[in-house]
Amino acid sequence: MRSVLPLFLSAVAASVVSAAPRVDNVLIRMVPPGPTSLVGAHMDQITASDLYQKLTAQQKLPQLDQFARDTGFDPRHDVREILLADGPQGSVLLARGKFNLKKDPAPGMKVVRHGQYNIHVLESSTAAAIPSGYCILDSSLAVAGDLPAIEAALDEWKNGTHKAALPLLKTVADINEQTPIWGVSTGFAHFLAGNLPRAGNGLDFSAIFKGIESSWFSATLTSGFQAGIHCTTATEKDAMNLRDTAKGLIGLARLSVPEGQTDLLHFWDGVTVEQTGQSFALNIDISGDLIDQMVRMLSSPPGRGRGPRGASGRRA
Repeated sequence: MRSVLPLFLSAVAASVVSAAPRVDNVLIRMVPPGPTSLVGAHMDQITASDLYQKLTAQQKLPQLDQFARDTGFDPRHDVREILLADGPQGSVLLARGKFNLKKDPAPGMKVVRHGQYNIHVLESSTAAAIPSGYCILDSSLAVAGDLPAIEAALDEWKNGTHKAALPLLKTVADINEQTPIWGVSTGFAHFLAGNLPRAGNGLDFSAIFKGIESSWFSATLTSGFQAGIHCTTATEKDAMNLRDTAKGLIGLARLSVPEGQTDLLHFWDGVTVEQTGQSFALNIDISGDLIDQMVRMLSSPPGRGRGPRGASGRRA
């Protein structure tokens, strides 16, 4: 279940609402104790974007289609807002939307009772694997992820203090409350390393984010794609190393643009790096007319680059 946890969220209290991402209060009240990362997304805004429409047109997902048929729940259409929390219990995806759960478990799943709720758990052939699954609480609320995290979220919803998410939310007070995608973490390096997509040319951007102490990001898709990833490191030297690594990878990406696709160079012109003291930022600004190039880069298989000094990339 962790691998299908998607890409990537009303008010908390008066002091938080005025300067924080807009998050459904129900989802906030379900975050298990001790979260180290939160990622929120307004799926209704994301699915309406040009980038999402073109990406989904390129990707065929038969397993997700089968899941929707078996459960009566299609996360591509039924989810309005999600909040992904990662902590000591594991990862849990909290979702608001429109759900119509079938009573019988899907093939390969069993029902585990927790309090008043039924959790549909994926049966694993590996005893050491952490069980995962999902639970539909009612027609508008669902959770999915690692079983211990699901149980912790259900316990928090019924009997908790409902305040676990507030400290992390206060650290992203500068994010516009209308931002459709955002995230914050006190240890985001592991999350990014495990979840960032690899570009079609084999570029691994997760290498940039090793050694980060705390970070936050936000992204909008209203016109093209604009995003910023902001990090704080332990020392200024760490931030400088992060800056140099990022610039090196961006330079490598430019050299890896396949022959005949030089329009992709304009895509990399929109990726910039900033570093001041212990702070590092990676900014992405892709205009709407470059969305097709971005979709091509994200969905195409690895290709041959031009290589240094404009070489074709062929072996000598």
